[in-house]
Amino acid sequence: MVAITADWVTFPSGGVEIRGYLALPTGGAHRPPAVIMAHENLGVIPHRQRVTEQLAAEGYAVLTVDLFSRIGGQPPQDYTTQEERRAKAFLAARDEQAVPDLEAGLDHLAARGDVDTDRAAVVGFCLGGGLALVWAAESDRLSCAVPLYGIPELPAAYSPTGAVRSRIDIADRVRCPVQAHFGGADSVIPLDQVERLGDALGHSDHPTEVHVYEGAGHAYHDDTHPNHDPQAARLTWERTLDFLRKHL
Repeated sequence: MVAITADWVTFPSGGVEIRGYLALPTGGAHRPPAVIMAHENLGVIPHRQRVTEQLAAEGYAVLTVDLFSRIGGQPPQDYTTQEERRAKAFLAARDEQAVPDLEAGLDHLAARGDVDTDRAAVVGFCLGGGLALVWAAESDRLSCAVPLYGIPELPAAYSPTGAVRSRIDIADRVRCPVQAHFGGADSVIPLDQVERLGDALGHSDHPTEVHVYEGAGHAYHDDTHPNHDPQAARLTWERTLDFLRKHL
């Protein structure tokens, strides 16, 4: 573990000013690898900021891009049910907008000069986990991707097309190694989707792993969430760090 600094930064994406929470290791003689973090549908909550800092303390330059920057830095608040809340959050951070914002975050780190963006990863959670898979299938700039409980098939209500949006259909096209994590008791993600995603990833040209944690629910890594599973969270973090060390 190393000392870090952390603060909010801004950068352009498609003519819009985007903000992000950036944590950097300090005192090192080398340029650290880059990690772009993609948050869940709640936005850049204090927990996500803390995880950004924890990963930076492992020696990475970590930028969590605020995918709700265009609407004030939080997901839509005009909802009446939790399902409506989730749907509106996914629509506000749809692939066509959010993936370029993640790419712009990587551009921002590259422009600094003190971060090695030739070694770059994306780590995503829930909404961000799905985006990590999409980005990994579209870009050659990533050395690896780590999605946590990214929904393999977005329901029609979550998709701007009004139809189910599948990450399974693009998984065989990922352009970098992928390590995916899911809870075995996730009420949001059916296990058959996880199995089909794993099969599709296995047809890519890169090494892939899919880990399922028995008894863990959705958002199990978040220690502020009712579904937090300490054992699954710890093992996921250990595996993630090992994967990043191997590929960055």
